[in-house]
Amino acid sequence: MDRKVVMTTKAPAPIGPYSQAIAVSNFIFCSGQIPLDPQTSQLIQGDISAQTKRILDNFEAVLKAAGSSLDKTVKLTVYLTNLADFDALNKVLAERFKKEPPARAVVQVSALPKNASIEMDLIALKD
Repeated sequence: MDRKVVMTTKAPAPIGPYSQAIAVSNFIFCSGQIPLDPQTSQLIQGDISAQTKRILDNFEAVLKAAGSSLDKTVKLTVYLTNLADFDALNKVLAERFKKEPPARAVVQVSALPKNASIEMDLIALKD
């Protein structure tokens, strides 16, 4: 089985013992992303919309390094510390996934790394 670690400096470095993504066969399994600035590895300022956009930009960089793109996402999982952010999250996701949005789950959690409000992971296909 073909297994390749995917890493890029255009997305935040992992904050633990994991890879940004693993490519296997025609799939790319992206690790969870919180809204970190790729240059500083610090949480960005802003509301849930800005944080969601930052995470998606980070995923786009990882997917590009793996030979794919955000529109090839087949499964997205979102972890929110406050489900009141659900509508704002949906607006951003509707903008980014205009055509054939991925399968998705949204789960409320009590806490996330670095006290983030949102984390996402995804699975995408290679181009």
